[in-house]
Amino acid sequence: MKLQGKIAVVTGAASGMGQAIATVFAREGAGVVVSDINAERAEAVAAELEQGGATAIAVATNVSEEKDIQHLMDTAVAHYGTLDILVNNAGIMDNFVPAHNLTDELWEKVLAVNTTGVMRGTRKALNIFLEKKAGVIINIASIGGLRGSRAGAAYTASKHAVVGLTRNVAFQYADSGIRCNAIAPGAVETNIADTIDNPDSLGMEKATAGHNLNPRIADAEEIARVALFLASDDASIINGAVITADAGWTAY
Repeated sequence: MKLQGKIAVVTGAASGMGQAIATVFAREGAGVVVSDINAERAEAVAAELEQGGATAIAVATNVSEEKDIQHLMDTAVAHYGTLDILVNNAGIMDNFVPAHNLTDELWEKVLAVNTTGVMRGTRKALNIFLEKKAGVIINIASIGGLRGSRAGAAYTASKHAVVGLTRNVAFQYADSGIRCNAIAPGAVETNIADTIDNPDSLGMEKATAGHNLNPRIADAEEIARVALFLASDDASIINGAVITADAGWTAY
């Protein structure tokens, strides 16, 4: 029960890594806010957690909308009385589109979810955490935020920005009892591939050139266990870190 009495918001929690994180956190004693753009699925996940003896609520959230972020955080605090942990997990892919084919529309869509949504969630959480001089932020980045061609131009830029934001927040608020870390998964068995509907052939060829070197695909719960460590007091000295969770893929 490493998170006993803690309250956690997890975005993109209706499936994949987000659902796994919400489930593991609930299992470890946290009250969980299941946030997702898919309201019906978020409600189902929250119901599953409650049936298992946990405390959970669902909040429909489009993280690219500021009003939705405000509503999410305000609902969490109104329901539970506080917030201790924010996991910025919601994200989308970019169809492997390379820079010369990139449209403003795609760029803005990907950055709005993957980067601006993370910033807005972080900003709101910080204003809660600063009052209590405590809090944990976990951002789900990607090895695409550490390497140059694991996706298209927009996704790559968005995840590099998340890594930079993580480190900036970590240092600037460290003396306020706030920790901010990121996880950089490699290939994970999730439904994020559903956001790939018309992959660019050139971009996909370049981005997948090293896929044969990947030792294996991760299970979502493996990433959730990394998030649990970062959220818990076991990681009290860990701040500003980006933990690569890719079975050694990028170690080559």
